Amino acid sequence: MNEITTLINMELNGEAVDKKETIKRLKPLVNKDTIALAQVDPIVCDIEHNFKKAKIYIEWANELKLGAIVFPELFLMGYPVFDIIDRFPNIVEKNIEYLEKLAKLTGNTKVLIGFCEFNRFYIGKRYFNSVAVLQNKKIEKIIRKTLLPVYSEFNDARYFQSAEFNPTDRIIQIGSNKAAIVICEENWADKDFFETPVYSFDPVDEIVKTQHPDIIINCSSSPTRAKKEQLLNNMLSFVSKKHKTPIVYVNQVGAVDNITFLGSSRCYDEKGKIIARAKSFEEQFFLLSMPTKKPAKNNLNQIFSLPSGLDKSLNEQKAFSLDYEPDLERTYLTIINSIRDYFKKNGFSRAVLGVSGGLDSSVCAVLLADALGNKNVYAISMPSKITSKESKSDAKELCENLGINYFEIPINEMVEASKNTFNEVFDNIEKSWDGRYTAPLTMDNIQARSRAMILWGISNEFSSTIPIATSDKSELYMGYATINGDMSGGFAPIADVTKTKLFALARWLNANRVQKNAIPRAILNKRPGAELAIDPKTGKPLLAEDALMPYEFLDEIIWRIENLHQTKEEMLKEWFLYEQKNQITNKQKAEWIDKFHKRVQTALFKWSIMPPSPIVDARSINKTEYNQPITSKIKFY
Repeated sequence: MNEITTLINMELNGEAVDKKETIKRLKPLVNKDTIALAQVDPIVCDIEHNFKKAKIYIEWANELKLGAIVFPELFLMGYPVFDIIDRFPNIVEKNIEYLEKLAKLTGNTKVLIGFCEFNRFYIGKRYFNSVAVLQNKKIEKIIRKTLLPVYSEFNDARYFQSAEFNPTDRIIQIGSNKAAIVICEENWADKDFFETPVYSFDPVDEIVKTQHPDIIINCSSSPTRAKKEQLLNNMLSFVSKKHKTPIVYVNQVGAVDNITFLGSSRCYDEKGKIIARAKSFEEQFFLLSMPTKKPAKNNLNQIFSLPSGLDKSLNEQKAFSLDYEPDLERTYLTIINSIRDYFKKNGFSRAVLGVSGGLDSSVCAVLLADALGNKNVYAISMPSKITSKESKSDAKELCENLGINYFEIPINEMVEASKNTFNEVFDNIEKSWDGRYTAPLTMDNIQARSRAMILWGISNEFSSTIPIATSDKSELYMGYATINGDMSGGFAPIADVTKTKLFALARWLNANRVQKNAIPRAILNKRPGAELAIDPKTGKPLLAEDALMPYEFLDEIIWRIENLHQTKEEMLKEWFLYEQKNQITNKQKAEWIDKFHKRVQTALFKWSIMPPSPIVDARSINKTEYNQPITSKIKFY
């Protein structure tokens, strides 16, 4: 199977491929009941690209004389499409045109492929999210999605019409198997599994009760996030066991802006046991021997391992924990695949970032080097008068360890020139306006924005290059970041990673990458600080935790809001993890909680202008998922 995937990728790159030996070796191992799962990475609205990829996959399936090949949800169009289809309906026409071309390539092997269909009934939304069944040079059947999600990063009901559900319409024959087809969300409605089901009916339940299929095939495009893999596994296992019916789940890979897809297509038998699973985060032509009443002579099934920690059972977290270990490999792979796909699909190949000798920029540098290659990353150290010698040396050591391009350029002169200009401007404005701040942040922000100007200058001067925003989730929640400064960039790799998790990820990177300990120990041991201002109490650069609160406490507030939706009063009554190690007064605790809520209110506009960033956590402040009017006034009682 891996061999086929390699050959397919060679074909896609225009290389000559000899299929004969592979076909000859595999033909005795497959039959009319064998299914190929096309775990693929589409490009949204690049119909020709997606067609070319589908064409080669279908040709392989035809030559092997398989029972069927199954593609993910909306593959021809790419998922998610968002508002593109409303603005450019000609793209929808193009995806139908190429669907008809694909149909002409088919033989006896059935092809199940997701596409965007016009709603010809003239009632409701303009489009259907559909799966076409292609065979013998024609479109044999079209199956339209009924359950349309409108939560988290999903908003299918905004674009698609919910189709009327008829169980008989979902049945096709694949070899000796009577197969039922459902599309992504339609597998997520079991009332016995979910305590509070989102939907009023369960398509799988109705199909099984009325049609008694041999297998259920789910064409999916399901993004990854924390705990999602465990939930998916538990749900699919439960449903297959409940209905005593095998389930085949086909998922896409790759990333689209903020959303990253794990892949990990798989099959469960009638007892809910996983019998096959494709790779994670990789395209794969995955052959599947279906569990039938008459077992196959040659079982092709493989169970590829998941990123470490994802094979653990899903247990509801009752309290905040700093044990991020089970999710660190998935976090790493999610981010680097998101970087890689975002750059490739948007025509970029090189990244430039500012390195401060701090944690955020150091982790970003490692992730970029792994995603793009170390020669495609340029790190710029831009010290000011406030920057410590240790920070400068730590930044240099990091870059030398990674083998990435490195340059140091002090910004003192830029800052002083800007300071003088601004003082003249402010003095003149003060003649007409009152309300000048007694403790402005101008000098802090001048430093951050001077650095951003250098990074954008490099991007403007050298092709295929974009700057990187290095803000993390904890500081974004608090608005502890500079617009057009450290928030400025074309991509934000760690914007959905809290500071405490970032420390854990940094230690994981040092221990698990081929090159060990790339991040200097001094960076891991130092207390974070932006080095933009001097603390009047100490005479040294102001530390972030002194300006905000301890990160361990801050991140637990974030967790309690995102996962438990607790009020201020409820939090005050709860025993925080930080309190188990440190003695704090109720007054201090109340002040920190109050500070958090006040700063969140004023940070909303900053969230709204963040560049794309991969969704990593169970809950996200990413614009793709989180939507709230900036001009709102939430009373945090």
